[in-house]
Amino acid sequence: MSRAPFQVLVFPYLIRSDEPILYAIFKRADLECWQGIAGGGEDDETPIEAARRETTEESGIDSDHKFIPLDSMSTIPVVGISGMIWGKDVLVVPQHCFGVEADSEVIRLSDEHLAFQWLPYEAAHEILRWDSNKNALWELNYRLGIAG
Repeated sequence: MSRAPFQVLVFPYLIRSDEPILYAIFKRADLECWQGIAGGGEDDETPIEAARRETTEESGIDSDHKFIPLDSMSTIPVVGISGMIWGKDVLVVPQHCFGVEADSEVIRLSDEHLAFQWLPYEAAHEILRWDSNKNALWELNYRLGIAG
């Protein structure tokens, strides 16, 4: 299995009647910072296929749940995720962002995370470390707000 030159970022969300939308955020074990589900593509996966696989691996949420592709995009320096495995000319890879609707608060954490929290938008946005995560969460929250 080889690493594909892109990254995915996924925010699970939970909608309940008459309550604020909740977002799952995860505390990384290696950096001890809060973020969405993040990971790289494998072999010839598309970004949505990678998002579905990473979501199941890191949270236990089934890949058949409703995924929302987001317009939010960023680039990630390769040295922080995989080293220079694609050669000296590939310095950054795109990060594709998604939301996924969860059907319960049950999360099965992988070893990549120390903890998770279900939080309303403002609280989740405040503790996210990366601007790319904050931007994607803002877009998802906006889209869900106008859809509901």
